[in-house]
Amino acid sequence: MKGTRMKILFFCLSFLLLAALLLISRDAGISGDEKVHYQQSEYVYKYLTSGGKNTESINTPKTHLKYYGQSPDNICTVLIHWFNINDIYGFRHLFSSFLGWLAIFITALFVRWLKDDLAAVFTLLLFAVSPRFMGHLQNNLKDIPFALAYISGIFAIIKIIFTPLNKRKWTDTLFLIVSIAFAISIRAGGLLLIFYMYFAIFIKIIFTKKIYRTKLIGNGLYFLIITIISYFSGLLLWPYGLQNILLNPWKSLLVMVHFPTTIRQIFEGNFIWSDFEPWYYLPKYMLITIPLIVFAGMFFFFTGIQKIVSKNSRIIYGLLLFFCFFPPLFVILIGANLYGAWRHLIFIYPCIIIFSALGFNDLWQRMKFISCRSVFTAIFLILMINPVRFMIAAHPYYYLYYNQLTGGLKNAYGKYETDYYYHTMRSGAEWLKNYLNNNKIKDIIIGSNFPVNDYFKNEDELKFKCFNYERRNDYDWDYAIIGNSYISPVLLNNGNFPPEGTIHTIKIDNVPVCAIIKRLSKLPYEAGNDFKLKLYKTAEEKYTKSLSFYSKDEFLYFQIGLIMNKMNNTEKALNYIDKSLKINSNYEPALLLHAMLENKKGNTKMAKIELKKLIKINKKYFQSYIILSGIEKEEGHNEEAKKILRDCLKINPKYQPALKDL
Repeated sequence: MKGTRMKILFFCLSFLLLAALLLISRDAGISGDEKVHYQQSEYVYKYLTSGGKNTESINTPKTHLKYYGQSPDNICTVLIHWFNINDIYGFRHLFSSFLGWLAIFITALFVRWLKDDLAAVFTLLLFAVSPRFMGHLQNNLKDIPFALAYISGIFAIIKIIFTPLNKRKWTDTLFLIVSIAFAISIRAGGLLLIFYMYFAIFIKIIFTKKIYRTKLIGNGLYFLIITIISYFSGLLLWPYGLQNILLNPWKSLLVMVHFPTTIRQIFEGNFIWSDFEPWYYLPKYMLITIPLIVFAGMFFFFTGIQKIVSKNSRIIYGLLLFFCFFPPLFVILIGANLYGAWRHLIFIYPCIIIFSALGFNDLWQRMKFISCRSVFTAIFLILMINPVRFMIAAHPYYYLYYNQLTGGLKNAYGKYETDYYYHTMRSGAEWLKNYLNNNKIKDIIIGSNFPVNDYFKNEDELKFKCFNYERRNDYDWDYAIIGNSYISPVLLNNGNFPPEGTIHTIKIDNVPVCAIIKRLSKLPYEAGNDFKLKLYKTAEEKYTKSLSFYSKDEFLYFQIGLIMNKMNNTEKALNYIDKSLKINSNYEPALLLHAMLENKKGNTKMAKIELKKLIKINKKYFQSYIILSGIEKEEGHNEEAKKILRDCLKINPKYQPALKDL
């Protein structure tokens, strides 16, 4: 009877979680990758419906999305067309949440197969208090579905390999085929599951004392058929894969290993490029964003592993450990290009949860007295408080979570990325929409550092401009919605975000993640136009007047300094550049101009200091290498000059100015 009650509890919690996730999905924001992936899925739809004649989906030089199968996006778009769904992103978020729930449910079923219903209940609870996973689950149709495919594939591989050939169910075989095919159809990394399957077979053979030839042949044919069917099924919705079914998936895998797109994000208070991260970028991000309750469960698993893992199940748990820890170790060893915290590796999180759930389950089973179990329950609930409190306060932006090791989001602010996926732009857009309606403001231009027009449907009188935050003054806009992504940590830490003109701030745990700005003056925009027309005197006058509205905008001081330099007023130029750097000491254009001005004055020592600082801040500010090399060459340091140019070419081998000077 006790087992029956636990089984009922498990299924009730599972479907209660499903209902909650589908409801939460209605509040999700549009993620940073959604628009490009949705557009790519439209190209794929055109490819499929045109019989392969429309080739937009395989011509993606900027996004590189041809290398992704992205089947969840494609399936979602097919359904949108078939059923004439108008709320495109609402449906995508619903679909993503359902797939995320499936990942949770199948992980729990896996644990149930390994142990019992209680362990499966622990699995559900640990997922429910995992803010990062629950945050991505709402709108990440790439990483979350891959996590589903990954854990499903592992479950199916282990279950089938440790079941005799004559006792295997056709449903388990189908489950394995679908899992591998689904993984490949999302991204080429799904091919890893095929490798896992044969690796598991190899390990099983090694530890099996008796190997019968007939069984070996039968199993070989069985797994070969699974490989062929799952591989080719995974290519059905992938145009690039269909162009060359044998070669292109492997080309894609090579691209994925060293993805060409690199971005700058905040890590340990520095603004670094994703291809220049320290080796511990991934483990540290996991350490500071996974709830401590999950680590506690893992601790109990590894300290009690001798009791949890029976002699007959050692191979199973050994494989599970390998499947969990091989991917992160591999990407660390090859120095893979990672960004967005550890979302690229979020597919291993279900495995982590398995170990944690089994650890808590074992600890509970060893406690025979009610008093001990009461203490256990109290500790478990206390460990849940921190992530649960954050999820309530941050709804629905759970993925901004940082655990107690950093002191939470508040202490991580300015040291690590917060809303790197632009989720909170939704709250900013909704606030501004109400503000405009309440004040009957129409016929305006809304600026943003991430497209927000999808939040303003049926608002035909509004226009939109998207721009880099640093260059916001170069554009014509009346109100702006600015997320705190890709903004210098110096500005975040010295209180210069939110900027001047802010009329409302979206805060999570008292941290500003999105600002709604009213333009105080369009003089900076007008000055910029004059500057482009080389009307330097007029531009300088307008920029100077702009300072009465924007006294904390480093860009304005820099522009005046630039104009002063063009007008050969070096001292005045330096004065304004110094003011720019007081606001943002790492403002790169100002650092470069400051170095050039010091060099112009003959102060080459200071010029070199500034240029070396600039290179340290941004290794890809290639112009600084050329100027620094030129100074060294003028001083007769030819070898040092060549070394600087070689350092530049290591990063950008095709940079023509460096090739020319070398």
